[in-house]
Amino acid sequence: MVVVDHDTQVLRQADWFIEIGPGSGRDGGTVIAEGTLAGIGGDKNSRIGGFLTGREDILVRARPDADDVFKTGRIQVRTAPLHTVHALDLDIPRGRLTAVSGASGSGKTTLVLESLVPALKAHAAGAELPSHVRELIADGITRVNVVDASPIGINVRSTVATYSGVLDDLRRAYAATPAARDRGLKAGDFSYNTGSLRCPTCEGTGHIELDVQFLPDVDIVCPDCEGRRYAPEADAIRRTPQGSDDEPGPTLPELLACTVAQAVEHVGDLKKVRSRLQILQDLGLGYLTLGEATPALSGGETQRLKLASELDRDQHDALFVLDEPSVGLHPLDVRVLLTVLERLVDHGATVVFIEHDLEMIANADHVVDLGPGGGVDGGRIVATGTPEQVAHSADSVTSRYLRDVLNRPSARRSRP
Repeated sequence: MVVVDHDTQVLRQADWFIEIGPGSGRDGGTVIAEGTLAGIGGDKNSRIGGFLTGREDILVRARPDADDVFKTGRIQVRTAPLHTVHALDLDIPRGRLTAVSGASGSGKTTLVLESLVPALKAHAAGAELPSHVRELIADGITRVNVVDASPIGINVRSTVATYSGVLDDLRRAYAATPAARDRGLKAGDFSYNTGSLRCPTCEGTGHIELDVQFLPDVDIVCPDCEGRRYAPEADAIRRTPQGSDDEPGPTLPELLACTVAQAVEHVGDLKKVRSRLQILQDLGLGYLTLGEATPALSGGETQRLKLASELDRDQHDALFVLDEPSVGLHPLDVRVLLTVLERLVDHGATVVFIEHDLEMIANADHVVDLGPGGGVDGGRIVATGTPEQVAHSADSVTSRYLRDVLNRPSARRSRP
């Protein structure tokens, strides 16, 4: 049996490890370590070994004291019974990071995605609350953002460059070059969807479908543009960034083939573009290429890309909801995710996430634990409070696992 996983509890049961890395995208693709648990735990090249052996510190971010968690305000919701979930009274601190935990089937989705979210959306729209929501107090919350891992876009025309909003600015920048003006090219000509410079063979998708008789169609990289989406004429337009000692920069097709980290070096004079690309780097997405199709991104990459446009806005009127955001993430990526969520909170956002990952739960300001079991054995709020308070609850099943994490010698309090 071969299992692809990042969960350390699952990994510790494996007989043999094959670790790919050391990074992501172009920085990965190499077997960096393999062996037994003991072998990979002591391998200096391994990036997961320290988490398996406990050598790697558990980082717990600086959090408000228990008495201060609700000082920034609260959202209150009271529900009637729904499915196997009992009538509930829930308080969520405003401007804080709240984890909703509990066994599978304990009612987390019903509470958050079927009660809290639709009630807040109805409240913001001035509409009637869902029939099972008896009361909601959420003055000042006008936006509800459910950030999930569903694919962005439905075809390859949606790319990192288009979704992040940098392609429009890049097209205008290239259209403003002397070479483009001499040829009478406008910003629209640099669109790989409809512009005159798009590849005529693949019509700007970078791929073509071959109709194979009696077999499913085969999708291949366009043989004319080699996946670059543009016709050869686009390679004649280079842009010289201001302050670059007149060194010609890459063409637009070449820039879209760059990773985010590489592209930042070529757009120093384009403040808006550089700022957006820098945010992607801060989110740990610097390895993605600008021309990468968004439907091909992993769930974790998709979630972070969706959050990119929200990070530097005032979020005091917003609630963000994430459903198990750590699924599929390496422990190092979980730390990046925590940094992203904390950045939202620093801008005033109220963040609620449904989670089983103990390091994520340990880093919340407030925890709402449902249970004690699943199905008919769950559906109740069995513990609330700071992670430390929930860790000492006699009614919570989560408590003993959370207590183990918080009491580890490697757990140190700091910003993740």
